[in-house]
Amino acid sequence: MSTLLIPATLPSAREDAKQLHAAFKGLGCDQSAIINILAHRDSAQLESIQQEYESKFSHELKKRIAYELHGHFKKLAVLWVEDPVSRDALMLKEALKGTISTDHKGSTDIICSRTPSQLRQLKQAYYSIFQIQLMQDIEKEAHGDHKKLLLAFVNTTRYEGPEIQTKMVEDDCKAINTAGETKSAAEKVFIPIFTDRSRAHLAALISAYKNMFGKPLEKAIRKETSGNFEHSLLVILRCADNSSMYFAKVLRKAMRGLGTDDSTLIWIVATRAELDMHHIKVEYKKKYGKTLNDAIQSETSGHYRTFLLSLIGPNY
Repeated sequence: MSTLLIPATLPSAREDAKQLHAAFKGLGCDQSAIINILAHRDSAQLESIQQEYESKFSHELKKRIAYELHGHFKKLAVLWVEDPVSRDALMLKEALKGTISTDHKGSTDIICSRTPSQLRQLKQAYYSIFQIQLMQDIEKEAHGDHKKLLLAFVNTTRYEGPEIQTKMVEDDCKAINTAGETKSAAEKVFIPIFTDRSRAHLAALISAYKNMFGKPLEKAIRKETSGNFEHSLLVILRCADNSSMYFAKVLRKAMRGLGTDDSTLIWIVATRAELDMHHIKVEYKKKYGKTLNDAIQSETSGHYRTFLLSLIGPNY
């Protein structure tokens, strides 16, 4: 459920383009005016505004935004005016080709939290923007079992419906329980199960494993795997169980400690605001006893904070 607050009486895309152009003029741009427009338009409306802006002023809106704004506010605004699939593709490319080293956890979080249909669109957008297949970048940047799992996950067509086969769930539980003898055994068991089964199947696996063996499935994963491979399995499992809670936990982690992980904060807010941010906010409050709005309020500042809070909507 989206958290965007779009005006009941909406100006035309042409009028929005004119107002944005006016906000950019002068010695310093009117950042509040920019937020008032961009943060209250959905992706289809933003596309129309960009078309009108380029037609009237012979300049790309996103390039003007990149020129006028700075820091995290700029990064969020540039990402926000992209179409939803391109947002994921851009953040994924950044994670796969970091300035110092590949952000393996960041790339895993993006890939393994997406549904099969979302991944199909993501692969198309990735190639369209960067002229290279996503699988090629994964081949270059990932390693070992982690690479094998990511490649299988982005290439497998998984069932997305609610039906499950109880016998298959039980068989998978037994296979996982006996997979800890060797590293190769764990790889051969976990990769097919976690890349081929549906989210409904994996969600059923969580409760079935606990009932059959008296311990959490996550504990078995942590015992039998490690590193980026372990992380990717846990992301897949948590998103199958409750994707909104998964994103709430990632947001919490991004805002804890001495410094905020703004790349993660921007990625989640920009890509979930139109989808399920309402549910993420509910889970955040339930889990941490504090609203997501209050957390962002305390961990960010300036127009960057205003933009984030505008995208996630009212405080509840």
